[in-house]
Amino acid sequence: MNEKSFEEYHLSAEIKRALNVLKYENPTEVQTKVIPLALENQDLVVKSQTGSGKTASFGIPICHMIEWEEKSPQVLVLTPTRELAVQVREDITNIGRFKRIKAMAVYGKEPFSKQKEELKQKTHVVVGTPGRVKDHIERETLEIHKIKYLVIDEADEMLNMGFIDDVEAIINELPSERVTMVFSATLPKDVENLCHKYMKNPAHVEIESTGVTTDTIEHRIIEVKEDDKLSLLKDVTVVENPESCIIFCNTKEHVDFLYTELEKANYSCERLHGGLEQEDRFAVMDGFKMGNFRYLVATDVAARGIDIDNVSLILNYDIPMEKESYVHRTGRTGRAGNQGKAMTFTTPHEGKYLKAIEKYIGFEIPVMEAPSQQAVTAGRAAFEEKMTGLRVVRNNKTARINKDIMKLHFSGGKKKKLRAVDFVGTIANIPGVTAEDIGIITIQDNLSYVDILNGKGSLVLQAMENTKIKGKKLKVSKAIK
Repeated sequence: MNEKSFEEYHLSAEIKRALNVLKYENPTEVQTKVIPLALENQDLVVKSQTGSGKTASFGIPICHMIEWEEKSPQVLVLTPTRELAVQVREDITNIGRFKRIKAMAVYGKEPFSKQKEELKQKTHVVVGTPGRVKDHIERETLEIHKIKYLVIDEADEMLNMGFIDDVEAIINELPSERVTMVFSATLPKDVENLCHKYMKNPAHVEIESTGVTTDTIEHRIIEVKEDDKLSLLKDVTVVENPESCIIFCNTKEHVDFLYTELEKANYSCERLHGGLEQEDRFAVMDGFKMGNFRYLVATDVAARGIDIDNVSLILNYDIPMEKESYVHRTGRTGRAGNQGKAMTFTTPHEGKYLKAIEKYIGFEIPVMEAPSQQAVTAGRAAFEEKMTGLRVVRNNKTARINKDIMKLHFSGGKKKKLRAVDFVGTIANIPGVTAEDIGIITIQDNLSYVDILNGKGSLVLQAMENTKIKGKKLKVSKAIK
């Protein structure tokens, strides 16, 4: 097969540079099909499974086409969950890093006022959940008359979660002269109707080559009695000894029970479910990405919005009751061309759920025997050794692109009549620093943040201690966050 490369798309130097740092070498199938059409401002309906690289398929062309000078948002991305909103915001920030693209996420359970303040800043891309986006539009805190691109991500999930009315209300407020892109793992009738109603001759892109679930995942079933699940889980994890693993349960009660049991057994683990505070949920997600622990016990809240390239094992402690959930859960492994394993525990009464899943994914999942005691004994030493070591994260994209970036905090902002050009002018005058070394600038009422790129942070920090901006002496320090 002739390998395509991102060079073919004539992207700007800043975008190409970010793709290099992020190690996006060759476009995935969905990127190959979507990027050229998106660059031509074509309305798109894309059917593509999770883990296929779809965020970058719209993120790359959008970052390329955004006009940096424009202060009002030019792009609105709607996602069904807060976790996914944060993930998409992060991906777009990474891709647009050297073009200084400012993306922000808005979602419920976070103070409205904080988001309102941030929306007053120059913002290129707003990613959000339908309820909160609608709220901002109604209260006129989100400026929408310059929006040129609307992306509806995981459209099928929006329907499942009952967001369709909010999505329609938002669409009706947006400028009619815009490009609309809809991404969905499945295309139920309601999604099709939505597309017909609000899109102009959309091009249909379907990524079917790998079936519903990718061929980089090895699927297995282990039959077990409910009471024996915990000991089976311990045996399986010893024998498989994964680099990292997500264990899915159907209820938060099961998550809490399992987490407590694994903690007692000295597993390096954390838990994630809808009953936790939003801040705690994000902290757990970040900790998992950074490799602070090896096992994550979670409900389906984690089945979307976690993009970690080396989750080597997915364990369905409880078989999902919805067939689609099986695809979303198992899609957390085998990503970005890596191999992954998905194992599902089924009890004697769960045959109907298994049948529905197998019909949906189009193949029978092979049954495997529970690990033998010999295998468990043989694997114990290696398992315990890995448990005491840190998990190696090979591919934390955000850490890689932020490696040479230092965020500086200045003690002055709008109230001192400071603008972005004042910071750029002053910092670019420092010997050894150019405008290319200055990243995203955020100016608030009484303070400002400036990202310094290319490892020049310490140099700028030192120079700015004795340099005035617009005749004003500001305190400067390395930002904590």
